[in-house]
Amino acid sequence: MIEKAKIPVGEFRCETPEDTFRFGERIGKALEGGEVLLLSGTLGVGKTLLTKGIVKSLDFDADEVTSPSFTLVNLYEAEFDVYHIDLWRVGEAGEPAFAVGLDEILENESAVIIIEWSDHLNEYRFQKEVFRIEIEGDGDQARDIEVKKL
Repeated sequence: MIEKAKIPVGEFRCETPEDTFRFGERIGKALEGGEVLLLSGTLGVGKTLLTKGIVKSLDFDADEVTSPSFTLVNLYEAEFDVYHIDLWRVGEAGEPAFAVGLDEILENESAVIIIEWSDHLNEYRFQKEVFRIEIEGDGDQARDIEVKKL
């Protein structure tokens, strides 16, 4: 049996948008289903671009991946169901997890859940394998990405 690659943990530098996309593919190829990826970073830093790479590696058309800023949740039926959630418009007030139906989404045990603006979740507790992915950079600068297993 071929052992699947592990999700890369540590600090990484992506010099170009293409590097960010390819790094997303690298993460996606290591997914086994059931993981939660918490993305954080400023507006336009590349969270959705990274998600496109992840989803492409799971056999889904990256051109169909869009930021769910207004829909809040997009479902991509790929190698695993991938829920792409954006909490930017929900904010930290109230209960953002309730607003997007996160408890119900988590019932799909094999789904991969990618949450942009995850810092809005405050102290939400997950019962799945969770990785925090922080992206830093601005404009045409390179992106620094830190991946931590929580």
